[in-house]
Amino acid sequence: MTRDRILTAAAVGILLAFLWFADRTFSAYSIRILNTIAIFSIVAVTYNLINGVTGQFSLGPNAFIAIGSYTSALLTLSPQEKAASFIIDPIVWPLSVISVSFPVSLIAAGVLAGLIAFLISVPVFRVRGDYLAIVTLGFGEVMQVITNNAVSITNGPLGLKGLYPHTTLWWSWGLCIFTIICTVRLVNSSYGRAMKAVREDETAAEAMGIDAFWTKTLAFTFSAFFAGVAGGLLAHLITTISPSLFTFFLTFNLLIIIVVGGLGSTTGALIGAVLFAWGGEALRVVEEPFTLFGYDLPGIPGMRMVIFSAILILTMIFARSGIMGRREFSWQAAIDLGSTLLQRIRRT
Repeated sequence: MTRDRILTAAAVGILLAFLWFADRTFSAYSIRILNTIAIFSIVAVTYNLINGVTGQFSLGPNAFIAIGSYTSALLTLSPQEKAASFIIDPIVWPLSVISVSFPVSLIAAGVLAGLIAFLISVPVFRVRGDYLAIVTLGFGEVMQVITNNAVSITNGPLGLKGLYPHTTLWWSWGLCIFTIICTVRLVNSSYGRAMKAVREDETAAEAMGIDAFWTKTLAFTFSAFFAGVAGGLLAHLITTISPSLFTFFLTFNLLIIIVVGGLGSTTGALIGAVLFAWGGEALRVVEEPFTLFGYDLPGIPGMRMVIFSAILILTMIFARSGIMGRREFSWQAAIDLGSTLLQRIRRT
């Protein structure tokens, strides 16, 4: 094994040890935040693949997360639970009698989301740039209408409630690690180099023999598959879903994550997901009464979003390409940085 592989294996081992410790000692609230970080990381890393690595401005991940959430939820609910939930219209057959395990439902959620992405890629990738954004945004709005009106499938505005909390730290972070490994290997493969070529100049890439359409379709389908899996994890984390959960605001948040982290950087997408999911909760303290330098200050509702927005503005001013730009984490760079810091500490 090379040095990088040994260090990576050690880092994964440390993460697993931390998860084991957190699972036994952290509060339910802290564990929920860790699960949220993992789910956002799954979506951000794969959303970055289509927007950052391939350079296609897609605004439709909320649709695929919704597909995954409803698919996984409908498959894990028992026939009795479905009959009790669908009070407006009875659920359609065969969904009314199907009930499968959580792992099977996640696979089904990813496959269905990926299949739909593959099918719509033909009309979607007939356009580019801003037009592509409009088309994918429209698809997200179509899914919003479907989830609200297909009452015999989605239970309409009432949504689905009473889901079993299957999503644990092991499920969320295990799938997060798996997603990162798959994404990194794809980006570093010949397919990943083709995606980057399409991003830089699609016409030149096609002139060099790259099939731009199938390259974009691969990235789009790959991203949708893992968005569907993340949707299944999300549904069984919050245990209740409704159409209002999957609006464009969800896509907007994901777009903020990958832009702040750095478009085209898997490492940046991870950093952005952690900062967004954890930072948003950490800033809740400013909305509660607190003492600063001996002065008792009242909590200000909504102040955390003001501070969060100010941080985003400063990040974009001083790091216009995002925190990582297009750079990726490397052990050699980390070792060099550590050596530099140690030298400076010794000098002082």
